[in-house]
Amino acid sequence: MNGRRDFQAKDALSFGPFSLLVAGRLLKRADEPIPLGGRALDVLITLAERAGEVVSYRELISIAWPNVTVDEANLRVQIATLRKALGDGEGGARYISNVAGRGYCFVAPVTRSAGPSIPAEGNADGERPRKLPPRLARMVGRDEAVRAVSEQLTIGRFVSIVGPGGIGKTTVAISVAHALLNGFSGAVSFVDLSALTNPQLVPTAVASALGFMVQTQDPFGSLVAFLGDKKILLILDNCEHVIDSAAVLAERVVSEAPQAHILATSREALRVEGERVHLLYSLDCPPEHRKLTAAEALRYPAAQLFVERAAAGGYCAALSDIDAPIVATICRRLDGIALAIELAASRAGSLGIRGVAELLDNRFSLLWHGRRTALPRHQTLNAMLDWSYNLLSEKERVVLSRLSVFVGDFTLEAACFLASETETDEATAIETLESLLAKSLITSVPVHGPTYYRLLDTTRAYAGAKLAERGEANRVARRHVSFFSKFLQHDEIVQSRFGEQDLSGYTSHIGNVRAALEWAFSANGDVAVGVELATSAAPLFIGLSLLEECDRWCERALACLDDAARGTRQEMILQEALALSSMYISGNADQVRAAIERGLALEEAFGDRRHQLQLLYGLYRLLMRLGDFRAALAAAQQSATPVEGAQDPAGLVVADFMLGTCYHFMGDQAAAQFYGERGMARAAEPGTVIPNFFGFDHRIYAPISLARTLWLRGFSDQACGIARNAVDGAASRDNPLSICVALAYGSPVFLWSGDFRTAGDYVERLIEYARRHSIEPYRAAGLGLKGALAIARDEVGPGVDLLRSALETLSAKKLNILLTLFAGTLAEGLRMTGQVEEALLTVNGAIARATDCGSTYDMPELLRIKAQILAAMPRHGRASAMGCLAEAIEVARVQSALALELRSTMTLARLLAEGGQRDQARHELALVHDRFTEGFQTEDLKQARALLEDLQSRS
Repeated sequence: MNGRRDFQAKDALSFGPFSLLVAGRLLKRADEPIPLGGRALDVLITLAERAGEVVSYRELISIAWPNVTVDEANLRVQIATLRKALGDGEGGARYISNVAGRGYCFVAPVTRSAGPSIPAEGNADGERPRKLPPRLARMVGRDEAVRAVSEQLTIGRFVSIVGPGGIGKTTVAISVAHALLNGFSGAVSFVDLSALTNPQLVPTAVASALGFMVQTQDPFGSLVAFLGDKKILLILDNCEHVIDSAAVLAERVVSEAPQAHILATSREALRVEGERVHLLYSLDCPPEHRKLTAAEALRYPAAQLFVERAAAGGYCAALSDIDAPIVATICRRLDGIALAIELAASRAGSLGIRGVAELLDNRFSLLWHGRRTALPRHQTLNAMLDWSYNLLSEKERVVLSRLSVFVGDFTLEAACFLASETETDEATAIETLESLLAKSLITSVPVHGPTYYRLLDTTRAYAGAKLAERGEANRVARRHVSFFSKFLQHDEIVQSRFGEQDLSGYTSHIGNVRAALEWAFSANGDVAVGVELATSAAPLFIGLSLLEECDRWCERALACLDDAARGTRQEMILQEALALSSMYISGNADQVRAAIERGLALEEAFGDRRHQLQLLYGLYRLLMRLGDFRAALAAAQQSATPVEGAQDPAGLVVADFMLGTCYHFMGDQAAAQFYGERGMARAAEPGTVIPNFFGFDHRIYAPISLARTLWLRGFSDQACGIARNAVDGAASRDNPLSICVALAYGSPVFLWSGDFRTAGDYVERLIEYARRHSIEPYRAAGLGLKGALAIARDEVGPGVDLLRSALETLSAKKLNILLTLFAGTLAEGLRMTGQVEEALLTVNGAIARATDCGSTYDMPELLRIKAQILAAMPRHGRASAMGCLAEAIEVARVQSALALELRSTMTLARLLAEGGQRDQARHELALVHDRFTEGFQTEDLKQARALLEDLQSRS
């Protein structure tokens, strides 16, 4: 009895403007989803289903924290979260009431209706597919293991299923994942580590499965930061060959991500803090008893599995009392290992049960003579596979051994290429593959699109040893490299313009590509075919955001090019891919720039401009980051020339956005507005698809740049609206880099406007996003903006400290584009604390940097800050300050930056008034103030209006 009313899982519960989809675990207001954590949803569903009834504290805690002892304070936190989400108490609305000493009661009227149908295993269109293999239709003998592991995982958060190969670890893990799916609100991700050959790629593989790109030299820390406080279950399957790396990852996740759970499968324990080991033993086998009946035998899961697999393999007769002891013997001699039993049972259709037993006896009699206990399990599996191998024809043996070179999934086309020597052998190869599939030596993998196949791990290891015995290992490995090189080279989608196509459907091939490259560049490999594969695979690595691997293999390939290959298309592709991948992972800006410029030169030489726009954009982003605006403008102008000639709509949009942003930072706001608005208009034309280069979403960055430009030009109301929409758009797309850039460059619009509340909210979000996703330069940008906000609020001491720290990090990370902004604000803070000498040195350094960059949008503001510092220094005084302000006003006019002209004019008016020139001060300020047409509620215009009134009253 759980006290719930007779509600169905598919019910929608409605109250006020809200609807609660029980099965979908989703709360909506109108049609807008309201994000809630899993425990808050548990509490809300329970209360809403029992509206009008007091639900005790203890019962709510047991529902939200099953099998865990927590304090009532935890429940109060969830209730507070719900009240905030529901707007409880706003406008007289009441939903959750606390009944002192008893519990909580849902007091709003609740109506029930049939909710939408929600498929158990599906996911909504557009969502990232859940990385969870399908559950077996029937699992034999593992129900108790699934229950025990589920319970251990709920309590302890980290469980390793440990046992020999073929015992059924993955099957149990998948079943556990499906059993706990609802408890994790669908946040369950299955990561097959068997395809990895390099242990260092474990965090990258996990990140890829979670849909996020590692952009740091500490991938473990980046992954932990991304997980944060998410409630999620990670299945790490086949850890044994990468166990050290998997152990480090698991330990850090469990210790640093408080709601992340890990279920690992391995042939040995990971042996790290927090791990609970669940030993998966063999299936229970029937005892040795001559009078054992079929009914008695079938009480044991090993016999059940044998009979089911025998029937699936064509054995039609029911198990008889006569054959029951024989089946029991087979199961015991195979140690109850599920894989061994399945393989043996699959022969029953052709050999019969007695025939299987006879072959088993003949094959293992020497090994097991005089032994009452089983051999070590890996030897048992090896012996069983050896026996199965000897039942194959010579052609089947050859093909099976050659297939061992595949890592993870492979296609029929790939298998035929390796299995056959010539095209005429293809039909025979297909027939042989079908035979191996029927004998369970290879399995088909249920995925969308083409059918994939794979060898079980134990079978692959065994077949690999046979391949080595035949002396074919290197020859077949070379064919393996050759196949994937040609396959990728001739695939138009893979070889399209970087970032233009979605390559997620090619994920199944990445394990084989990695393995092929590892062999090709090894001591026994073939560097020439390795270079070819690296060239063909480079777009795939970029498309899957595997930038570190792309950088590694492109560097290896370029280092191996001989003189004849220099200056060829092959070098061009490698240089392009190296440049693009190095943008994030390399701290060597000179190396990145050299690679980009070399790629551009080769494209020009070959007249192949497929990647020219992307390379120019990469060069432009690098130069903007370094603060070299003159060179960035040249790159932007160069990008516009070929796309105008080719009438490339997407290229025209990107070129306009590049020019608009560059002119903004260089200080030509009129040109920036022209190109920004033209780019936005072109982007809005039907059919225009804007490419996503380097993870930079121009739909976010272009509006942010335009908003900053409009603010400087005096259109602050428009600027704030555009900036707010751009930030909201970035958040809805859930791309960490887009969100960070939108917040970093959008929040100053609100800071400049005096909207400290919005600016502060954006800055805190920026710091948190950058921390969670380990994007350190943008975390430093967030701290710098927080310091600028503190100084604007007269919290000068903390602001100065934050700005110093931010400038140090940004300089080290070479995010120079923000240095003048923060240096100028730091100088302002130093002046406010009386440190005028250091303030002058700081602002002079910022002005010098801005001049070296070819002027900057904040040059008028830097000159204004310098004027205030000079006015505070007796040796310089008022005259020097007035001259500096005159220069600031002139620069602002040249830049068409009316907002900055107003700031400098206000400072000038104050100095004039202090010198008794009140009429001139009022005249100068009025001329500028009267040119504004909007933004009269911004802080600057309110101060200007107040100053004009004061000057008027005292004149």
